[in-house]
Amino acid sequence: MSYTKFVPALVRANSGNIGKLRISPVRCRSTVVSAKSQEEKEPQMDGCALVEAVPVELISQTKNLTNTPLSKIRIDFDNTQEAYRSKGNIELLRSLLVFKLMKHLYKKLLGQWMFEKMMKMTFYGQFVAGEDHNSIKPLIQKNQAFGVGAVLDYSVEEDLTQEEAEKKEMDSCVSEAEKERDDHREKKYKAHRQFGDRRGGVISARTYFYADEAKCDNQMETFINCIRASGGASTDGFSAIKMTALGRPQFLLQFSEVLVKWRRFFNFLAAQQGISEMMVLEQKLELEKLKESLTEMGVGAKDDIENWFTGEKLGSSGTIDLLDWNSLINDTTKISNLLMVPNLETGQLEPLLNKFTAEEERQMKRMLQRMDILAKHAMDNGVRLMVDAEQTYFQPAISRLTLEMQRKFNREKPVIFNTYQCYLKEAYDNVTVDVELSRREGWYFGAKLVRGAYMYQERARAQEIGYEDPINPDYEATNRMYHRCLDYVLEEIEHSRKANVMVATHNEDTVKFTLEKMNEMGLSPTENKVYFGQLLGMCDQISFPLGQAGFPVYKYVPYGPVNEVIPYLSRRAQENRGFMKGSQRERSLLWKELKRRLLGGQILYKPVY
Repeated sequence: MSYTKFVPALVRANSGNIGKLRISPVRCRSTVVSAKSQEEKEPQMDGCALVEAVPVELISQTKNLTNTPLSKIRIDFDNTQEAYRSKGNIELLRSLLVFKLMKHLYKKLLGQWMFEKMMKMTFYGQFVAGEDHNSIKPLIQKNQAFGVGAVLDYSVEEDLTQEEAEKKEMDSCVSEAEKERDDHREKKYKAHRQFGDRRGGVISARTYFYADEAKCDNQMETFINCIRASGGASTDGFSAIKMTALGRPQFLLQFSEVLVKWRRFFNFLAAQQGISEMMVLEQKLELEKLKESLTEMGVGAKDDIENWFTGEKLGSSGTIDLLDWNSLINDTTKISNLLMVPNLETGQLEPLLNKFTAEEERQMKRMLQRMDILAKHAMDNGVRLMVDAEQTYFQPAISRLTLEMQRKFNREKPVIFNTYQCYLKEAYDNVTVDVELSRREGWYFGAKLVRGAYMYQERARAQEIGYEDPINPDYEATNRMYHRCLDYVLEEIEHSRKANVMVATHNEDTVKFTLEKMNEMGLSPTENKVYFGQLLGMCDQISFPLGQAGFPVYKYVPYGPVNEVIPYLSRRAQENRGFMKGSQRERSLLWKELKRRLLGGQILYKPVY
């Protein structure tokens, strides 16, 4: 069922027949991260790894049918002259100062006034492009001249106390029905006050808290302006959005729980048929056995069950796989009636909550409408939309809704990109199932692969509340997961050229792994199928050599008014000490280049472009 059918299905007001169940294409996702403390291992997310840089040879032209030798591009991540060509000496000194201060700068020591002054002189200039879409243009254009594009990210964050954040989260994540009784909710997908401040332990991601629908409309307008700025300031750019900015998070919690329970129901039925140990896409339920099981469980009347598997022309092969299963949700009911879950004990479909208010229905509808509006603006402005990943208890719904946007808007080219967090145990299953759906339906798959930004918070929440830790056991396992997911998408690119991936990492080993795979495939950087991404102000020794060698590489570019970006920068400065262990290599390269210039008489060096 396409997104065009899915959205009206979620916003229709008639009650429909809840007894008839059809499930629409859904992915159950979780958010996971590595187990070892990043103080012990690598820095959180993708801090610049301490690795020995080696020259990498890469094919720069596509394969041809002759035996003509292919020209190759040689990239040296130790070549500071190439890495920092775009920076003047003052910028190099600022970078060195910032990386030094990040180890020692604390708001409580400096005081508010001095802290803000220091931020404006150092961190803001290093990590933020400017205050508005006009002031960021010079930096974007300079980076473009050196082959580096932009993913625009409006980074204003509300400056709330912990108590204020917790209150907002509890108010926006608890429905009226939950206030009266528990309503079968799983503890993972319920709001918990001790984790209500979602900023805790999170450095590189903005955090939005719900206030009201008017604020969500304002944030949608901000995203629209960001999309327009991206279209106006660069060619072939990206704009980043977060779904928690677009609506009441209560719906994301509830929809995530429904998706997970339906996926669990499929797993239960697969176990009944003795196929649960197979790879997820190899699990095929025999249709007749499935109908018998559902009838015996009393999930629906026999005629209704027959209709479920004929209405969408499913089961013609005599089997149902996970993608077929995911194509079944009632499109004749209002949103609240979509939130029906199977009770494995009683075999009955039950509402997740006893009731929804009319206002809650409207809030759910508006979130979906805002998403649709943003996707249309991205199409109109020639911009690709990057949907950021968030916490595991929101992520199944976020991923599912992003997938629906891809099905609608990625028909001619990749416009919508989903984000896969490879610190999650389920990351590979999520990637493979979504790639397979794009194959079957013929749309362009767009993915951003990250390691993940919520590890500490997710681990603590799982342990405290009492559910399975969704994160890979250690950093090595996360690395293996990242490379496994990347391998799979690269194979899909080689197979059809309709898949696209952004390798969002500060880890040189992962970049070199990608280059070697591209070399083996004969995949030219000019095909624009594999992108690289790093944060503005970090790991320029990766970004700029790649850009100047012709690879599509992008900086995540935060922007916004100084005082309104301070809360976001403050957390990065105070909390990102794990990253600083990895920045030792970057500091040494900056010093190397600065000394080379001074000794070579380039005291007043300015970049030429």
